[in-house]
Amino acid sequence: MQKTFPVVIETDEEGGYSAFFPDLPGCAGAGDTVEECYSDATQALTMHLAGMLEDGDPIPDATRLADVVIEDDVQVADLLLVTATVPGRKTRINTTLDSALLAAIDTVTTNRSAFLEDAALAELKRRNSAP
Repeated sequence: MQKTFPVVIETDEEGGYSAFFPDLPGCAGAGDTVEECYSDATQALTMHLAGMLEDGDPIPDATRLADVVIEDDVQVADLLLVTATVPGRKTRINTTLDSALLAAIDTVTTNRSAFLEDAALAELKRRNSAP
């Protein structure tokens, strides 16, 4: 599932940047450049939303970018939308694998499901980025 939230990127006293999500108190990012700050904020959003889901907390609706209220003392560098992919509910499946492949997987992990999920995500990313 993908969720998009507005993020405020502001300059800080040390010359870097920090980010906060008005809809998600405690979710923040930082970086030496706006780009680094945006990347860190994206990771923070992903982890924050995953933690909320794990804790059973409801994910709030996002404020429209045009409706974001920013305090006067904030030195705004940018106001952007950040989209995070949040893991959905796990679904049990039944699959068949070659026994040698399964043995090779077992030599590198004790969690087959996580291994196969990571491999599937990597393959999807590879195929979606192919020219």
